[in-house]
Amino acid sequence: MAAMIRLFRSSSAAFSTRRSLSSAAATEFKPRVDPKGRNVQWVFLGCPGVGKGTYASRLSVLLGVPHIATGDLVREELNSSGPMSKQLEEIVNQGKLVSDEIIINLLSKRLESGESKGESGFILDGFPRTVRQAEILNDVTDIDLVVNLKLPEQVLIDKCLGRRICSECGKNFNVATIDVKGENGNPDIYMDPLLPPSHCASKLVTRPDDTETVVKQRLAVYTEKSQPVEDFYRCQGKLVEFVIPGGIPESLPKLLEALNLNENEEKQSAAV
Repeated sequence: MAAMIRLFRSSSAAFSTRRSLSSAAATEFKPRVDPKGRNVQWVFLGCPGVGKGTYASRLSVLLGVPHIATGDLVREELNSSGPMSKQLEEIVNQGKLVSDEIIINLLSKRLESGESKGESGFILDGFPRTVRQAEILNDVTDIDLVVNLKLPEQVLIDKCLGRRICSECGKNFNVATIDVKGENGNPDIYMDPLLPPSHCASKLVTRPDDTETVVKQRLAVYTEKSQPVEDFYRCQGKLVEFVIPGGIPESLPKLLEALNLNENEEKQSAAV
């Protein structure tokens, strides 16, 4: 992990591409199998609002590895009044992608902090978002699996506009009810709102970047910059695509099945 942190830091200053996107045959995914005996090193991809953090955090508990969300790292820096906070505020409120250098710097600090606490393995959420970032990550560690979560664009917009945060406890909720009838052979999608408990209900706030204009801009930027990342990992045979069929109670068991994971067995493994 220490070598990974050092290479991340050096990559933020200078980077040269050393790999080409050659075709690779898809391989069957087998979780938690590694000759070095280390914990899993996974990446979650998906458009803003798709639920990367929701599903990644639940799998991190099952697998006993930290969930590292670069979006959370950015928000922590924004709230810290540090030297980058004003620059980040302008970038985020305009729906733009944070630069590679800033993200790598924040991620390096988070990995260093985790190493000091004895963390091993990870589920990355929000990184990499560009092919350049994916190549940097490829140079410093071996990613086992990349989970690509997918939803129709209108559902993503509605979910983002429904997001709320409790200003007191910091927990995330969603007031949107998603009810989309499938067309052209696509399935119906229904999601209940994730409502807060009574003690949080009066303290809900909306993220400043969760406006329709900014959300649509973020989705457009994601498609332009991050879509090639899917191809990058698809060519390596590491990409698993999962179309979210509904709310968490319906979707999580199906995601575990798609990943060949058994919830009870993984809980026991994580507790060992």
